[in-house]
Amino acid sequence: MGNPATFSRPEATTPGPRAAYADAAVLLGRILLGLLFLGGALQKTGDPGPAMLLLAERGLPESLVWPATAFNLVTGLALVVGWRVRVVALLLAAYCAATSIFHLKPEDPWQMTIFVKNWAIAGGLLALYAHGGGRFALDARARPGR
Repeated sequence: MGNPATFSRPEATTPGPRAAYADAAVLLGRILLGLLFLGGALQKTGDPGPAMLLLAERGLPESLVWPATAFNLVTGLALVVGWRVRVVALLLAAYCAATSIFHLKPEDPWQMTIFVKNWAIAGGLLALYAHGGGRFALDARARPGR
């Protein structure tokens, strides 16, 4: 077994199978997380009513659905291409935590599932923040020696 510190940060290792698999896993994870937020943007654009209702139930202006849609779109694209991954992941983790309040409805099992999923997604985003976007990210191209 290699040094655990080296294995946990594949970008610090010499190229090899573990680093290649780790980079592929980070890419796939970024794409899947990004698609989640892009899907949210599409859903809000196509049928903003449910999101507007959640906002109205909390006494917030329904028009907040549009900045949320734009945020989902921009951050989803940023994750997919790997632009400013650490900052975007941190912003999205905070967004997931903040928006989970809309789903905190203990009497509704479906909403509670969404509540828990939001926190799980925030956890994955925090891991992405800690690890970075990997070798297959626009950010990696901006680093010297890459």
